[in-house]
Amino acid sequence: MTTGNHPVTDEMRDRIRRALDEDIPTIDVTSAATVSADDRGEAVFVAKAEGILAGIDVALEVFSLAATGAVQTEKHIADGAALSKGGKIATVTGSLHTLLAAERTALNLLQRMSGIATLTRKYVDAVQGTKARILDTRKTAPLLRPFDRYAVHVGGAQNHRYSLSDMVLVKDNHIAANGGNLQNVIQKLRDYFAEKPKVKVEIEVTSLDQLSLVLLHGQGIVDRVMFDNFAIPDLSEGVRMNNGIFETEASGGITLETIRNVAETGVDFISVGALTHSVTALDISLEM
Repeated sequence: MTTGNHPVTDEMRDRIRRALDEDIPTIDVTSAATVSADDRGEAVFVAKAEGILAGIDVALEVFSLAATGAVQTEKHIADGAALSKGGKIATVTGSLHTLLAAERTALNLLQRMSGIATLTRKYVDAVQGTKARILDTRKTAPLLRPFDRYAVHVGGAQNHRYSLSDMVLVKDNHIAANGGNLQNVIQKLRDYFAEKPKVKVEIEVTSLDQLSLVLLHGQGIVDRVMFDNFAIPDLSEGVRMNNGIFETEASGGITLETIRNVAETGVDFISVGALTHSVTALDISLEM
């Protein structure tokens, strides 16, 4: 599980600036009309629900990027810590204009990231004692991927490929685009990487027959097979047939109620889109 300080990346800062531009295209007209520009104050992040904290450094960076004057921040706990109701997370001191303008963007990111980390921890705990490792997917909100992936890491899971450029993942539509000929797809991969530096190759299979084809033709080019929407008996048989030749991954509609049975088949990885595509924000407030 990730705990402690997290250096906010340049990519994250760029996304934060975009979020602030979206929320404050010109001025915060409410604060400009009702609060003196010279007034200063203090705001405290407070947990309103139990969960796992993720993104506090990101949230504090929002205030720094939004500030027109000096802002002081103090963390009381770090990412990865368990939150209890009423617990203080961090304090920000600065211009009231800054505090009020940055509040919503900071909370949006912090609540989302903590919600992801909290759910991820539940999935990780559910497979304890098995060899399975939990993975996220690319099913993230556009432009929020660096925050979502970091939150998954805080929750104790691992990240799958960041983008389409990172690794090969042959899915059903790639096979369909080749007339359903999986053997032809594998040969094309061999030809492609005969002239280019190889990246990791994963092939999604939807049946044991497809797995047999990968086992027959894929050695030396394929690194991992993904069992997509397999019933538990077929998944167990697929792991047995593979016999350690490739890494194995299970995917498709896996829930907290079913993940233990999936893990006990012996798969190496389980990818769960729900970690990031069905986020429930953790209840956190900013109290002035």
